[in-house]
Amino acid sequence: MKPALPPILLDFPDTLETERLILRAPRPGDGQAVFEAVAETLDDQRRWPASLPWALAEPAPAASEAFCRQGAAAWFARTDLPMLVFLKEGNAFVGGSGLHRLDWKVPKCEVGYWVRKSMQGRGLATEAVMAVTEFALSALGARRVEILSDAKNIASRRVAERAGYGLEGIQRNERIAPDGQLRDTCIYAVTK
Repeated sequence: MKPALPPILLDFPDTLETERLILRAPRPGDGQAVFEAVAETLDDQRRWPASLPWALAEPAPAASEAFCRQGAAAWFARTDLPMLVFLKEGNAFVGGSGLHRLDWKVPKCEVGYWVRKSMQGRGLATEAVMAVTEFALSALGARRVEILSDAKNIASRRVAERAGYGLEGIQRNERIAPDGQLRDTCIYAVTK
């Protein structure tokens, strides 16, 4: 991840495959699938407003399409690497993942993830996180990959732990939710 070239000149694949999943950069036309999954899962996502602030907006097909197009542009510019997650068998949309807060100088990044409600509980988030982490360490040369989770989001914390991340600490009163409540953030990391 510490490039000799400017990040925009780096070549790396925009698609990853696991045993059950295909993870890829967003493309124009992906918005409807994203919209349907977000709408299905909105109540779950809104339980973590400090760590998923995008879930506070009302979902709309146009907003989801804009997200996909902005994500494709960010991927191309190497400023953010969002990924959409699909089942290999049947191509059903699972959710999102990706590498965010890229710091090409350190080099480090943060993994984000969510899975639509109808596909939760199958280990798909862990499988996606493991693939994205390996991609960051191998293809991008990251020395540090982080996962930040609301301390009360036990499901998210379990994904981090199952994916091999170690808990480095808990930042107390680190974020404020829209209702004014202070929230704690767990910092998980894998280092190379």
